[in-house]
Amino acid sequence: MSKPVLHVRSAILSDVHLGTPDAKAEEATHFLKHVRCERLILNGDIIDGWRLRRGATWSRSHTRFVRRILTLVQKKDINVVYLRGNHDDFLSRLLPMSFERIHLVEDCLLDTPNGRYLVLHGDVFDGVVKNMAFLAHVGDVGYALLLRLNRVYNLWRKFWGKEYFSLSKAIKARVKQAVSFVGKFEENIAALARERGCVGVICGHIHTPADKQIDGIHYLNSGDWVESLTAIVEHLDGRFEVIHFKDFIQRFPMPTDAGADDHDPGAEAPLGPQLEALRHALS
Repeated sequence: MSKPVLHVRSAILSDVHLGTPDAKAEEATHFLKHVRCERLILNGDIIDGWRLRRGATWSRSHTRFVRRILTLVQKKDINVVYLRGNHDDFLSRLLPMSFERIHLVEDCLLDTPNGRYLVLHGDVFDGVVKNMAFLAHVGDVGYALLLRLNRVYNLWRKFWGKEYFSLSKAIKARVKQAVSFVGKFEENIAALARERGCVGVICGHIHTPADKQIDGIHYLNSGDWVESLTAIVEHLDGRFEVIHFKDFIQRFPMPTDAGADDHDPGAEAPLGPQLEALRHALS
């Protein structure tokens, strides 16, 4: 019996951060198992090369996510576009590159029934990432420590029957400089889309999911798979939607046994050459 799936034209994910303990790879894989699309766009920071270089651990759940991508290409005939982010900037030396139905590029244009959308990760508008790489890495270390504290805090909340609470999202929402940065980032991205003659823009990078109009430009942000657990889909009628995983699993529940999806015959695509290429790129 085939599993229920959501049929869409496009699916866009960003900021999975494979190679970090906070990556929700099992949830992201479950999402991909229940979505059928013509094109899958991986909009940067899918693999966290920064953390892997600092000795982070690559887990089995991360491998299952990569295997799922390969399965979509090999068995479902889905075109995958992987856009470079800042945490997977090791890809820069490979761009542009294509193999099978996987295309590695800097950015891309997405033609929809409602017009053309510019798709890019968005780090080009982050002055710290672009001009002060050392400070960007220092900030990433601080973010990792905050996420570690967040894990401990939420274990305590879970013990007392309370819901998950994101410390980093709460801090971003309350710190004036962070709110200002997000606003300027969104305005700059929208302005670039307008310059490119597009009706909209789809990005990631700042881990803040969004779907709104900015000066006549449709601005979409796919969020992340560390805390927000969100993705963007383009429905068959051309309508875009930000999908929240907490709502998604109401329709497509996760198996009680975390390893149950391993028995999916579609999860057995070989990894050998692809993982060797990844190891070489990170070295």
